[in-house]
Amino acid sequence: MTDELREVRIYQSTNRPNLLIGCDRELVLLLGLLCAALVLSVATIWAAAVGAATWAASVSVLSRMAKVDPLLRSVYIRHVRYASFYPAKSGLRASVIPVPRAWR
Repeated sequence: MTDELREVRIYQSTNRPNLLIGCDRELVLLLGLLCAALVLSVATIWAAAVGAATWAASVSVLSRMAKVDPLLRSVYIRHVRYASFYPAKSGLRASVIPVPRAWR
């Protein structure tokens, strides 16, 4: 047997976050859909200008957000789903202990 370690290449493209225009992919697509709905529902030149300005400003904000942390949206969603208090010894059929207001 050989004593050499096996080397496995990890490509950078498999580790990078999924971004579109430098922003979070889902947020950019949702924003584009909302701005397009605004433009098509009102169907005036002013609506097109407001939709384009809203899209451009929002994409710049989203790109700055992605520069700070590309996974910021998913981290925030996970943070919101956490409970405000976890009791020390909870079981499957444990009763809920009321949390004092000062702890919230």
